Amino acid sequence: MLDWFNDLDPILQSLLAGGFTWLLTAVGASLVFGLVRVHRSLFDAMLGLAGGVMLAASYWSLLSPSIEVAGELGWPSWFPAAVGFLLGGLFLYGLDRTLPHLHRGLPDASAEGVKTAWQRSVLLILAITLHNIPEGLAVGVAFGSAGSDLSIASIGSATALAFGIGLQNIPEGLAVAVPLRGEGMSRTKSWLLGQASALVEPISAVIGAAVVVYAAPVLPFALSFAAGAMVYVVVEELIPETQQEGNEDLATLFLMIGFVVMMILDVSLG
Repeated sequence: MLDWFNDLDPILQSLLAGGFTWLLTAVGASLVFGLVRVHRSLFDAMLGLAGGVMLAASYWSLLSPSIEVAGELGWPSWFPAAVGFLLGGLFLYGLDRTLPHLHRGLPDASAEGVKTAWQRSVLLILAITLHNIPEGLAVGVAFGSAGSDLSIASIGSATALAFGIGLQNIPEGLAVAVPLRGEGMSRTKSWLLGQASALVEPISAVIGAAVVVYAAPVLPFALSFAAGAMVYVVVEELIPETQQEGNEDLATLFLMIGFVVMMILDVSLG
């Protein structure tokens, strides 16, 4: 990591890291200019890879540090991890129940959340935006904790998390833009909307970092909160979507690959 980045304020680091994860989403979405369609098996493999990265990050980058930080702060080691994890899941459950969104391939009548007259394309984008929120929060909390005086938090671990999430955002951007193209949109509009689904990541990252920086005692809760939110997304959205077209084994294999890649990044850089 460059020295100038290490010397930045954690909130600014989070903004840049969130911008990086958004940029890779935009790169992935730009592939829509060269592809006509994405085969369903490839789509499910990409979702599995994203799920594996998120699951590994939930433990290696968030839950495990939460447990160790709790001990350093004098909390029972299990308490913040358990409470924050459940609150993170409840937070995403609340968003899932209220934010209007529609999963790819489903009819308009299957839209979830509060009923609206919004266009189908908007609902499709919001479905992806839902799981970009915890990704951004996770990045922000990681960089915010790296700016603390606690031994368990490191800039290397936060960087690994941002890199891992950014890596899985490349196929994710493609997985957003191509279905929009299939809905009849132009390639340019499909790209614009595809990359826009990740604009929430730098915003969420700044919020996560600010919470940790200005309310340090909540750090172990914030780490596990982000983990719970990400696990909820994986179990409620990503895994079920990979099980619909007979690609269960392929998706599971790529989920395991994604898990291992994120684990290696965190252990080697952290």
